Amino acid sequence: MAKKKRNRWWITVAPLYAFTIFFVALPLVYLLVLSFMTRAQTWGVVNEFTLDNYLRIGKPVYLNTFKESFQLAVLTTVSTLLIGYPFGYFMARLSKKAKARMMLLVVIPFWTSALMRMYGWIIIFRSKGILDKVLMGLGITASPLKLLYSYPAVLVGMVYSLLPFMILSVYSSTDKMDWSLVEAARDLGATKWRAFLTVTLKMTLPGILSGIVLVFIPSMGLFFIADILGGGKVMLVGNLIQNQLQSGRDWPFAAALSVVLMLFTSMMIWIYRKAAEVRELEGLL
Repeated sequence: MAKKKRNRWWITVAPLYAFTIFFVALPLVYLLVLSFMTRAQTWGVVNEFTLDNYLRIGKPVYLNTFKESFQLAVLTTVSTLLIGYPFGYFMARLSKKAKARMMLLVVIPFWTSALMRMYGWIIIFRSKGILDKVLMGLGITASPLKLLYSYPAVLVGMVYSLLPFMILSVYSSTDKMDWSLVEAARDLGATKWRAFLTVTLKMTLPGILSGIVLVFIPSMGLFFIADILGGGKVMLVGNLIQNQLQSGRDWPFAAALSVVLMLFTSMMIWIYRKAAEVRELEGLL
């Protein structure tokens, strides 16, 4: 009987192991090996070990690309947090029916193609587009702003695409809060602002951290938004990797860039886990 249970256990777990090995582990190993190979003169790679691919990343032009990607990721994360936290917080305070309606509004963008939504922003941002007509009609501006194919346009596209992840993370954390603790803090003489900082903010911190990770990591590599709304004027690490694969055909260098980007995002996940562990320890103490 025990032997049969053991066999059933392997049957249920084997597909998971197979998926992890073939679609996660092996591609990562291939990417790492490829990053140490040499680019062929015409097309493809040569099986010659080299560190030049990683040394090239140290050049100012590539370091600047990582710097710009990091800056955009930070601005995107901060913007989504400033917008998403109040939205998720007050959404959790609504009635059950109102929550369902707001949840529908938040997830509706996922029902359509991200590319189609980005092209929709082109209609809004283009010269003499919807935004320009509204601003000039209200007398705020006298001439078109020409926001399309600029850094602000890319930032807006990033925030728009990733905002739902922050909202849902904050909402999930706030919805599970024990509001009696906030009421107890108010009864003990704490002001609304102090009760928010000492109780609410700390209890919703897991949602904030989860939202930061879910927003920051994708924003480092969403190259299609920079392509569509930036018009090639805003270069991210994802765009650099794409260019190496398509025009330059330098697969080893693209692999090296991918490995460095993966290490950077892995470091962010490690920081998130350490922050979560520290919070758990503080809660136990």
